[in-house]
Amino acid sequence: MAMDIEAAKRNPPKQVTVRIRRYDPETKRTWWQEYKVEARRGMTVLDALLKIKEDMDHTLVVRYSCRQGICGSCGVVVNGTPRLACQTQLTEVVSEANPVMTIEPLYNFPVIRDLVTDFTDFFNKHRSVKPYLIRNDKEEQENPKGQYDMYPDEYLQIYQYTNCVYCGLCYAACPVVAADPEFLGPQALMYALRFVNDVRDEGWKERFLIVDTEHGCHRCHFAASCSAVCPKAVDPAGAIQSLRSKLFRFRLGLYKRRVSKTIGPPPEKGEKVPLPPEATLLPGVDLKKLEEEPVIIKLPEDY
Repeated sequence: MAMDIEAAKRNPPKQVTVRIRRYDPETKRTWWQEYKVEARRGMTVLDALLKIKEDMDHTLVVRYSCRQGICGSCGVVVNGTPRLACQTQLTEVVSEANPVMTIEPLYNFPVIRDLVTDFTDFFNKHRSVKPYLIRNDKEEQENPKGQYDMYPDEYLQIYQYTNCVYCGLCYAACPVVAADPEFLGPQALMYALRFVNDVRDEGWKERFLIVDTEHGCHRCHFAASCSAVCPKAVDPAGAIQSLRSKLFRFRLGLYKRRVSKTIGPPPEKGEKVPLPPEATLLPGVDLKKLEEEPVIIKLPEDY
């Protein structure tokens, strides 16, 4: 779910009704509570929640950190759809015709209090797929004498998946997680593929055995709701299908890929390479002077 830049330019209703599903762990009580928030252009769902907490009800509990879609902490369900509160403009979820929005804690997670959920199981499943480089030569990995080579096209095989911010929106949107709590989930399976595709890694056999289970990648029904709500376009649904394909070839003994080799450290800095004869300098430019003196850019006085 990409961020809607145009939504920030639109004016929301002057007043928005925010219905929040509250939960008190001490009394086990769940209830809906409404707040009236004066809205402004550019206001996000997180802005509205913080305004409620600061000015109306200090008891409201919400988790957030970066406020710019990087940390993944502020995931909530807005009008039935898992979203990052800091990336969601009010104009995306309310209108003049319907100035009411509902906010709930993420589905498929135990609720700690109000909008804060427990990610323990989520991260345990993430760790279960061994989300780190595994090399046969442990000594070289622990005490490297160089670096592992990787070509640009090989890097592109993992780049998309490294954008994951562990927000849990895919997990909250997954109908299989709701039906089978033991299912590894879209985030963990996506991360398994991220390292299976990494040419620097040699642990694909271990990971294939982890995901090739009743509650692994075969359990996915390909609803694709996980990819629909992902704020970073990681596409975990597509990753799971790719993982299945590679697993099928592995079980047939047909799975092969390159493993990167260790290359030496970069060469020591030597003499500067002179400019080629065909290179020309701009009039008045002295390279030696530029090397000796820092470049100072003077701005106009009225800047």
